[in-house]
Amino acid sequence: MINKLKIKRVIPIANAVSPTFCMAKWYQTNIYLQLGQTHSCYHPAPHTIPVAELSQPSALHNTLQKKQERQLMINGERPDGCQYCWNIEDLGHTSERVERNARLYTKARLLEVTQDPMANVNPDYLEISFGNECNFKCGYCHPKYSTAYYKEIVDYGPYTMVKNHRNDLDFTVYEEETNPYVAAWWVWWPEASKTLNVLRVTGGEPLLQQSTWRLLEDLYVNPKPNLELNINSNLGVKPILIDRLCDHVNRLLKDSKIKSFKLYTSMDTWGASAEYIRTGLDLAVWEQNLDTYLTKTNTAVDLMVTYTALSAPTYTNLLMKILDWREKYNGFRQSEWQRIRFDVAYLVQPLQYDINILPKDISVRYAYQALTFMEDWQSTLHRTGFSSAEVAKFNGILDYIKSTVYTDEKLLEGQRDFYQWFKEHDRRRSTDFIKTFPELAKFYQGLPRV
Repeated sequence: MINKLKIKRVIPIANAVSPTFCMAKWYQTNIYLQLGQTHSCYHPAPHTIPVAELSQPSALHNTLQKKQERQLMINGERPDGCQYCWNIEDLGHTSERVERNARLYTKARLLEVTQDPMANVNPDYLEISFGNECNFKCGYCHPKYSTAYYKEIVDYGPYTMVKNHRNDLDFTVYEEETNPYVAAWWVWWPEASKTLNVLRVTGGEPLLQQSTWRLLEDLYVNPKPNLELNINSNLGVKPILIDRLCDHVNRLLKDSKIKSFKLYTSMDTWGASAEYIRTGLDLAVWEQNLDTYLTKTNTAVDLMVTYTALSAPTYTNLLMKILDWREKYNGFRQSEWQRIRFDVAYLVQPLQYDINILPKDISVRYAYQALTFMEDWQSTLHRTGFSSAEVAKFNGILDYIKSTVYTDEKLLEGQRDFYQWFKEHDRRRSTDFIKTFPELAKFYQGLPRV
């Protein structure tokens, strides 16, 4: 979490450049090598990296499109795709743009940015996906990022009965072994790693991809003692892979080959609804792997929580589990550091998962219920409780839900897709929406069919 004093100090510096300036567009990047795509944070849609630009491997990050968006920010304009942060800021809350400016700011970087917005720069934070091999097919994910999901679309075809998230196979996925973008990555990696403070490996499921294990071996041979290494894992893989990961993490840290390590995993709620949202998830296996990792290493786990229409009814169950895990894994030194962290973001797409598709009396009630629970268990002294920053983050989501009103046309579109999508979901995946979400049964049964 970014220090509030640093945020306060950096805000006027960033605003002096422009009110829409975001250093993440320069010094943060997400690269999906299996697709040949990039963007500079999760919220804008990824765009294609032209193969022709790979003559300079840094084009994996410094695409022409991204450079043009940087110029827009210098000019004080709002680039398309960054609406998530504008929504939060327009409600008077601190956005991720503001937090990232605070995290990434240095005088040297600001000088580099303002001197030539079109120059190539090396990132401070880099998130890389080597391939789409994955054993999960989370409903709001995409076949681009999951081989299990891709197989479903091959077997059943796209979801043609909905307007949103049809999952047409209108894209190319490169095989990891013959991918020109992967080849460019290994050329660029020695240069990019010189300025890199955080490297985060995502997927697909990284623990199923050979490049992930190659990277871990490479870091032992070519250490990066200033690097924070992160891996996103769904924690639903075979336990032997978690054991293997623990061995690598312990070896790299013990011999100071890297500065630190973080494991990220996703969980949107708890119980049967969590397994429904993330097809392939077995909570017993997931919790066993969580225990193995936290028992065998002395590092932390960060939960990435997506707040959706399906997670809302049972979200408090996840909050209760977080308290249990914090009690168990923080040990006796409760005031020293947090081993179970989490960050929550509201979902924007696809529309049928959007919390704002639910009637306001339902969406606000569940969000308020969760916020009240967090406030009741908030603590500034004991790390088992929720921090003030965690409570404030969710309070921002509640304000967003209360203030967001869709047009009748958009609401009808979303609710039609909601019914058609989950009806087809149940057919393809042998699930049962009404049984899994009894709290939403009346809403679901009353939705327009066509």
